[in-house]
Amino acid sequence: MITITVNGNPHEFEASLSLAKLIVLNNIIQPDMVSVQLNGEFVYKADYETIELKDGDEVDFLYFMGGGQ
Repeated sequence: MITITVNGNPHEFEASLSLAKLIVLNNIIQPDMVSVQLNGEFVYKADYETIELKDGDEVDFLYFMGGGQ
């Protein structure tokens, strides 16, 4: 069992998983519109499939909103 903190909330998983799988499990509707930080560092989208998350990792999904006048 591993614990990954996602946007400040701890979640337990049976085994390690890739960052891409975590995106799917979190129902990210437009993953191309989301930036991801892993342990405080931004991750390149090309690396999502190859990054295996470990116990204690912290992942933040950041949504950038446009707007203004």
